[in-house]
Amino acid sequence: MTPAGTEIPPVLEVKELSKRFREREAVRSLSFQITRGEVFGLLGPNGAGKTTTIGMIAGVLRPTSGSIRILGAEAVATGRSVLRNLGLVPQTVALYPALTAEENLRFFGNLYGISGGRLDARVRSLLDIAGLTARGSGPVCDFSGGMKRRLNLVCALVHEPALLLLDEPTAGVDPQSRERIYESLKALAADGLALLLTTHYLEEAERLCGRIAILDEGRVAAEGTVAELRALAGEEPTVVIVLARPPGAELAAKLAERAAISEDPGRFHLQGAGAERLLPEILALAAAEGNEVEELLLHRPNLGDVFLRLTGKALRD
Repeated sequence: MTPAGTEIPPVLEVKELSKRFREREAVRSLSFQITRGEVFGLLGPNGAGKTTTIGMIAGVLRPTSGSIRILGAEAVATGRSVLRNLGLVPQTVALYPALTAEENLRFFGNLYGISGGRLDARVRSLLDIAGLTARGSGPVCDFSGGMKRRLNLVCALVHEPALLLLDEPTAGVDPQSRERIYESLKALAADGLALLLTTHYLEEAERLCGRIAILDEGRVAAEGTVAELRALAGEEPTVVIVLARPPGAELAAKLAERAAISEDPGRFHLQGAGAERLLPEILALAAAEGNEVEELLLHRPNLGDVFLRLTGKALRD
């Protein structure tokens, strides 16, 4: 138990982290921290610095400057003893295809000095998490891409790390396997594991991450929850309604209350906080005057809209 008044250090703390490759600065003064049970996302296009950041935290790349602390200990200075507290799920599947799923797990467990009954229990548990219990004795070369991704994930958990680094963990995965991976990650976070997730999938970041840092050319363009990022970018829901004919007096008055922008006599744009809450009343008025609604669109801004507003370019540029 932590004594009263003692601050619990974050699982991961990154301060002013930078990495230069000759003339190119891939990561520039990056700072963030992750607490126990949190999923923190790094969102950005290819080349934004996500994988380079993961590589520095994992000890694969040495930072040009800045510091990385894992459970309060400086990772760059102390090396392997600290890095044992993290697991890495790389962008490229890192498995031995000629071995079975169980043999892969045992291999990685042995690398961390795990053996005997403890390893037996971990293998059984992790195969269950991955949904591969029935295929544990099958060679990985016969697995589908989604099965390999799921096994790749649990191989990083065999030594029970405090921090899990995930670099594009669902790239090229079928929808069913992606959903299973999502549920596994949520369960791991609920059990107290800290997760750092890099992705360029907007839905993935929105569904999994409590906080997100949007990276642009190695810098943090913005950081916060999805709601905070939307507010920071000034993004609000937009409603588009198309009527069969121009509205009657009462409906026109209601649309005017929201300063609805009319593109033509029957097409209106409503924008701003709470615009979607007016829809039931607008639809009821349209029905009362016998005016058919030909088209109705509700757009809630996503992280791609936020990225475009903050950086001036699309997420995949």
